[in-house]
Parts: sequence; C-alpha cells; structure tokens
Amino acid sequence: MNILVINSGSSSLKYQLFKMPEKAPVCSGLVERIGIEGAFIKHSIYIGGRKLTIEKDNFIANHGDALKHVLVLLSEGENAVIASPDDITAVGHRVVHGGEHFSGPTLITAEVKQQIKKLFSLAPLHNAVNYKCIEVAEETFPGARQIAVFDTAFHQSIPEEAYRFAIPEWYYKEHGIRVYGFHGTSHKYVSAEAARWLNKPDAKLISIHLGNGCSMTAIKSGRSVDTSMGFGPLSGLMMGTRSGDIDPSVILHLMEHSGYTLEQLSTLLNKQSGLLGVGGSSDMRDIRKLVSEGNPAAELALKIYAYRIKKFIGSYSAVLNGVDAILFTAGVGENDSAMRAAVCKEMDYLNIVLDEQKNLQYKGEILDIGTEASKVKILVIPTNEEYEIADQCFGLLAV
Repeated sequence: MNILVINSGSSSLKYQLFKMPEKAPVCSGLVERIGIEGAFIKHSIYIGGRKLTIEKDNFIANHGDALKHVLVLLSEGENAVIASPDDITAVGHRVVHGGEHFSGPTLITAEVKQQIKKLFSLAPLHNAVNYKCIEVAEETFPGARQIAVFDTAFHQSIPEEAYRFAIPEWYYKEHGIRVYGFHGTSHKYVSAEAARWLNKPDAKLISIHLGNGCSMTAIKSGRSVDTSMGFGPLSGLMMGTRSGDIDPSVILHLMEHSGYTLEQLSTLLNKQSGLLGVGGSSDMRDIRKLVSEGNPAAELALKIYAYRIKKFIGSYSAVLNGVDAILFTAGVGENDSAMRAAVCKEMDYLNIVLDEQKNLQYKGEILDIGTEASKVKILVIPTNEEYEIADQCFGLLAV
C-alpha cells in the first residue's frame, strides 16, 4: 500500500512516500521557501541501502505548484518510484488543528473539510495551508483516499480539569477556549516507542519535544493527560521565537501604558521572543556559538530554556504520581547533548541521574543516557512524524 505523507508549513512542504507496512520510506523530500525568491526542492530516493538526492532551484508560487513538482519527481525520469498518480493508495495530511471534533485519523469528506475551515481562526498560519494541500492532492491524486491526521488529536484524552481554563464556562461553550495541545503526532510516536523499549504498556512518561517549537506532554498508559501548549502553540516552554508562558498582566500593561496593538503583541510574543528575544538568535546552534564568544545574554537564554523544562518535569511528575522515563526528541532534544545535561542537572531527588558519557553517544537510535542509579530512564528517541502519520492512515484503511 503506497501512502504519501504531506506535512505542510506556511512556506514549506515536507513529504515521504511509504510502501506500508515497511517503516523505511521509498523517498522523501522538502520544498522550501514557497512563494519566496530562492525556493528549492530537495528530493531523496532510497535504493538498496543507498540514498540518491536530487536538488532543484525553482520559483514555486504556492503549495499547489509545489505538489505538481513533487508528482513529477515521483513519477517521471529514470528515478521514478511510481508509474502514475493511480499508484498512490492514500495521501496522509498533517493538519495542525482539529479542535474537539477529531480524536484520530479521519477520512476526508466535504463535511470534514468544512470543519477544518471552521478552525482556520485557531491556526491561521497552518490550517489554511493544510486545507489547500488537501484540495490540490485531491486533484493530483484523484484515485487516492485523502486522510487527515491532526496534531491536536492525541491530546483529546486530557481530562477536563487539565484542559479547562479558570474563566467563565461561556467562553468554552461559545468560543471553544480550552487547552488543545500540539505536536501530538510526535508525542504519540515517541511515547509508543518508549513503551515498547521499556516493555511497559502502562508506562508513565514525560515527552519533551524540543525544536523551533517546543512542548512537553505527560503520558500515562499511552494517553496524553496534560501538555504544555494550550489554546494555541504559544504557551509553555521557551521556544525559538515564542515566549512560552508569560504573566497575562504583562500584556495588559503593554496595552494600557505603551499602546500596543493586537498585531504588535502577537508579533512580540510569537516572532520576537524566546531564544531570539533573550539570546539574539532563534537557532540553538547560533546561541551556543554566542555563548562560546562570551555573550551573557545568550548564556541567560540557555538557562531560562533549561529551567522551564525542569519546572514542567517537576509538575508532570506530580500529575503522573511518578515517572518511568523522560523522553528527549526533535531537533534540539536529539542533537544538543549540553541542553539534555542542563535539564537533568540536580534532578536526583526525582531519581533522574544523567550519565555524562552516554549522553555524548547518541547516534540516531533510541538510547538510555541515565546511570544505573537513575530509577527514571532518560531516553533520547528520534521522532518520526511522517511515519506516524502513514501508520495511522494504514491502520485506518486496514480496518
């Protein structure tokens, strides 16, 4: 069963083709800078353990144009992996916001599309693009089943006391204001991998997804019970350009005393804060370089970043009434050993004890970086959102 996974961002489109149930992709690719000068496509094919990569520079006007380029790469030339669009059984779409409507992979119908449209206001940068890719994929692969996998779906198991805000019920009932959570596909994937590795289906886990966007999730017996991102992807941890948690009084103060508009506040909190606002760059590698040059602001940024994570580990340990493992994943979580060390420092009261040598040995496969004395396992697990989407689609169609 050929399943094409599409993971679209505001100006990018990632894709992978899987011959399910095989876990290794047939090919994968990235279209970057859509609608911007300097757009390019990077397409990789995996043949007999070898990786062949093709790179092209093209102006790509929109996501529809991007998918047409992808179809050409998939089906034409000597490196074609399908004979025609009819070879694609299903297209799995990552959709950021599913609201309260969707708690699992969903076959896309006209009604489902209408529900996705209704949620544009909750994820304006993402759901509109996801919707456009669904429409283009319906035209490009007319014989394929279109399936939506929602970032928010995994968190639909969070109990009401965790997802409700302490404001009048009317705002929840009329406006849907509640915690939805994000990065659900990643948290679901790594927690399932951890449960298998531990051989403990009822494991109590804290999943720590650290990329440009960052979130944490408390997971019990494979179900999300609390998560750090809330109504939108702004709350919780310090991120690349997002502030994470901030006292609402700060926002009111800026509005009242400095005349900040809604747009200015949104720009400040979403695009000018986080690592960028405190340390001078949204990229952790740049922050590390600045620290090596003696930059005190960059050093403070690292301290705040680690401190926020430690606070959530403590609170989620209380929510779960104990922890079997904490899981580091995504770009920073998998690749920044110094950040993992900073987070785990002085956590022995919670039975989290890092092995400094093991921490440096991660090579892209699940690794326990705790000491033998660490009662809580410290696992680094590579996330694989595209495979998780393909697997959910395969499961839905195989029923």
